[in-house]
Amino acid sequence: MKKTPFITKEKAEEIIKAGHPTPFHIYDEKGIRENARRVNKAFSWNKGYREYFAVKALPNPFIMDILKEEGCGVDCSSMAELKLSDACGFSGHEIMFSSNDTPLEEFSYCASLGGIINIDDLTQVKKVESVLGGFPETVCCRFNPGGIYEVSNGIMDNPGDAKYGMTEEQIIEAYKYLKSKGVKTFGLHAFLVSNTVSNDYYPELSKTLFKLAVKIKEEAGVSLSFINLSGGVGIPYKPSDTPNDIAIIGEGVHKVFDEILVPNGLSDISIFTEMGRFMTGPYGALVTTAINEKHIYKEYIGVDACAANLMRPAMYGAYHHITVLGKEDAPCDHKYDVTGSLCENNDKFAIDRELPKIDMGDILYIHDTGAHGFAMGYNYNGRLWSEEVLLHENGSFDTIRRAETLKDYFATFDCFPVYKKLFPEG
Repeated sequence: MKKTPFITKEKAEEIIKAGHPTPFHIYDEKGIRENARRVNKAFSWNKGYREYFAVKALPNPFIMDILKEEGCGVDCSSMAELKLSDACGFSGHEIMFSSNDTPLEEFSYCASLGGIINIDDLTQVKKVESVLGGFPETVCCRFNPGGIYEVSNGIMDNPGDAKYGMTEEQIIEAYKYLKSKGVKTFGLHAFLVSNTVSNDYYPELSKTLFKLAVKIKEEAGVSLSFINLSGGVGIPYKPSDTPNDIAIIGEGVHKVFDEILVPNGLSDISIFTEMGRFMTGPYGALVTTAINEKHIYKEYIGVDACAANLMRPAMYGAYHHITVLGKEDAPCDHKYDVTGSLCENNDKFAIDRELPKIDMGDILYIHDTGAHGFAMGYNYNGRLWSEEVLLHENGSFDTIRRAETLKDYFATFDCFPVYKKLFPEG
């Protein structure tokens, strides 16, 4: 699959000239909307379907507003994400709160918004009851099957080594207790495999969860109202990857639904998803400029972005494709490490990457940063958070988060004399 930028060199230069210097993250409104519509269409066979966008992937209110307009809810995992969602107008069951090792005040705040609390651990059940003085009418529980979870095409992960969710015995115990305490509506949630580039994951996960739903009905006397397949549907970071087809995935889940749930009297169960990466990942990019070249034992290209702007390559060794704008058709006959300025040797966006010859001032487009890109930023070495730009469907663009300034960076020192020395004007 050819990786094609959603902006041209000319558009990048226009944005820069308009007062948006690199580095910046840019998002494609048209792509996000069209993708959200594809997702909703793929699961339209289920009358209660809802996509709960994982706020942690891209916590920007402008993006959240777009997804709200397209019918999505939000999945939150912290107080900040709950407050941001509330400010964006999400309320009630448009909010799912999936957290772990959770401060009790966050349960209280979620309940005050009417959001759905997704309980991660059996020990949290009575903590939720204690802090809320009882339970909401709707409660969800998170499942972890343990062991190695393998999808039929060979993709696997290790839930048994993950800190999330309850065992089968624990979750049935939890449902029994919740039912005895007056809970009326129950949900089931699980996240087992990350970033699958496969149409098989959701259908395989559905088999696991739908069979468990039948067992919960038989052993706990609880008929689930919804099952949340969570995230895990990935994107093709590499050109050699075959993209997921959400229509095939949705129909695969439909087939398993009809095979397992319908014959067991559970045909009213709503299906939820909780995607972040799949919803926005391909529709974001980090735009950066080549500012330095170094010729020692390897050939290095230094750019004005760094791992503080995109952590995944440094943290995971993750691949992000790079296009040199204006040189899309030039031969990739040079091999470079593309680096940032941090005092860490893993601050590299690419290692031994074959690219066209890069000249100083060239604009590099780093693909697929629309999820877990800006959101994972940090301030090591005093590097500042970049601007976020939204490309509208008509080709216009706007700042949707300004770049951080040194004054922002030092703001938490504002009660100390050093702040006065840095900013005597106040």
